[in-house]
Amino acid sequence: MDLLDTLRTTGAVREFEERPVPDELLYRVLDTARFAPSGGNRQAWRVVVVKDQSTREGLRDLYLTGWYDYLAQVSAGLTPWAVVTDREKEAEALLAAPAIAAQASSGAGGFAEHLDRIPVMLVLLADLSRLATVDRDAEGYTMVGGASIYPFAWNLLLAARAEGLAGVITSMVIRQEAAVKDLLGVPDTFSVAALMALGYPVHQPTRLRRAPVEEFATIDRFAGSPMGPVGS
Repeated sequence: MDLLDTLRTTGAVREFEERPVPDELLYRVLDTARFAPSGGNRQAWRVVVVKDQSTREGLRDLYLTGWYDYLAQVSAGLTPWAVVTDREKEAEALLAAPAIAAQASSGAGGFAEHLDRIPVMLVLLADLSRLATVDRDAEGYTMVGGASIYPFAWNLLLAARAEGLAGVITSMVIRQEAAVKDLLGVPDTFSVAALMALGYPVHQPTRLRRAPVEEFATIDRFAGSPMGPVGS
């Protein structure tokens, strides 16, 4: 595929065909993704390919715990767990999570409820001993360490697209990180960065909706002039 076309059409996909993804194909995807950039080229990522059904079900259950909390906050008009938010409104919204969970259990369910059935389940880990986290002692919330891990996750999606697959990066299981690490036998020196789902997509997105450059890029200052095309 053309690189620019791939970048403009690789979206988050959560609906897959039932056919399995061959190990040799997944290996190729991982083999391509490993060329992602990382701080000091330390390549601090680690991937657990989860095949055991009971382990998959355990991860699904851990995912659902946060998922219904997420939906409750969205229903209240909040950005779930935003650093800058109305904490009182958030706490009030979370009271609705059990009802949302009960309603979901009586229906057909979606991606979250059937997470254990996805063709490929990957848990992406970060080796904390190999990340140059310049924000380590910061008082506020930052996200520096992810700069050496999430490019690999994005490379996975791009490599998957090139192989006819699709997928999504999810972070919901991090709400239950200690339980996830215990389930997978992950050492304390590692952090859970994401859970990734891959498979043959039922529908491959071709037109993605994104804000124009003028809405997120400014010149010289945060409140500077919007960045426009050359000559504008």
